[in-house]
Amino acid sequence: MPQEPATDYVDGMVDVLAQQYDHEALEAKALAYRLRRITHRLETDLKRELAPHGIELWALELLACLLRAPEHRLTASQLAAAMQLTSGAVTNRVAKLEAKGWAVRDFAPHDRRSVMVSLTREGSERAREVFATKTETELRLLSVLSPEDHRRLNDNLRTVLLALGDRER
Repeated sequence: MPQEPATDYVDGMVDVLAQQYDHEALEAKALAYRLRRITHRLETDLKRELAPHGIELWALELLACLLRAPEHRLTASQLAAAMQLTSGAVTNRVAKLEAKGWAVRDFAPHDRRSVMVSLTREGSERAREVFATKTETELRLLSVLSPEDHRRLNDNLRTVLLALGDRER
């Protein structure tokens, strides 16, 4: 006798909504709900794993953005675009990193109206120290999928992001 496939929380939600939406809409809703639930779980676990290292997820992501940048420097507006934040949020976050000695702000040499944010040696070292923890958590949470599943899911999500205008800057 074939075994019933396992169900998750979203399946129960979709069952309740089945009378209100067509199949295509239900599939889109289910996917959106699952993406939100997985994102929430991933962020929650990452924050818990990073806490003992004295760094928050947003800080690690900002440091990583600077680490990937040419000369480890970006304008505040480039950081805002890369991290999908407002200029005020970038200012606030950079100020917190600056207070820890992980980043510095100065004026762009070509335009004194533009603020440049640079990664310090201490910021680079701190980020590199905890990248392994972040990677281990991601691998643990996503290990139920095969490498082929990872590739396929990445390809499909990239297609959606590109359709939404999310291009490399």
